[in-house]
Amino acid sequence: MSYVHWQDVPTRWKDNDIYGHVNNAAYYSFMDTAINTWLIETGGLDIHNGKTIGLCVESHCSYKAPAAFPETIAVGLRVGHLGRSSVRYELGLYRDDDLLAEGHFVHVFVDRETRRPQEITAPLRPALESLLINP
Repeated sequence: MSYVHWQDVPTRWKDNDIYGHVNNAAYYSFMDTAINTWLIETGGLDIHNGKTIGLCVESHCSYKAPAAFPETIAVGLRVGHLGRSSVRYELGLYRDDDLLAEGHFVHVFVDRETRRPQEITAPLRPALESLLINP
């Protein structure tokens, strides 16, 4: 699979569980970290003071292979669908060329105060469009 953006996310000691591998919940954290880092650094999202925020309304992960501390996971990110107020991110987690997991997150962008959906506008919309796999 091809991804438009890549981010390395290191595993942490606390990510390992009693079975000696990264716990399944940590994979969601790796994906969430890649998405939100990109939103802040490239998409211009102000998570602290912005009028609009993104809320996760759906997430999924298919596990393919284990990871363990210490490793660095390469997280591939792309946009599979961009709507008026929502976006579906698609992600792949890799160790070298080995696929560890793949998943998706759906964010709905809402007004911080009212929690009502808000149209995705500049600068975020064109940034998200740059991640589309089928523009």
